Amino acid sequence: MPVIKKVQSKVSFPLKAVEETEKDGKAEEKTTEISRPKKVCQFCKGKIEPKYWDVVTLRRFLNDRGRIVSRGRGGCCAKHQRRISREIKRARHLALLPFTVSVR
Repeated sequence: MPVIKKVQSKVSFPLKAVEETEKDGKAEEKTTEISRPKKVCQFCKGKIEPKYWDVVTLRRFLNDRGRIVSRGRGGCCAKHQRRISREIKRARHLALLPFTVSVR
């Protein structure tokens, strides 16, 4: 029995919508680009800075395992992502945030 593995590609392709049209009895595919709304950094938008004592805001940038999420998932600019990670590490050191979350 063959072993089936899920392989995730590192290559990303832009999303396209496929429309089938009938022209002269032939089926053609017409592709159009799907645009996603651009993520805006919430700290730049609100003109605020991440602080280590603001645990509610910092938890938004942790995943379910307690790890810091990437810029793409968090939606922050590079400047604020660096500051968020620094403030999360400070909050962990002061026991305001957990280092890890136990999974059952």
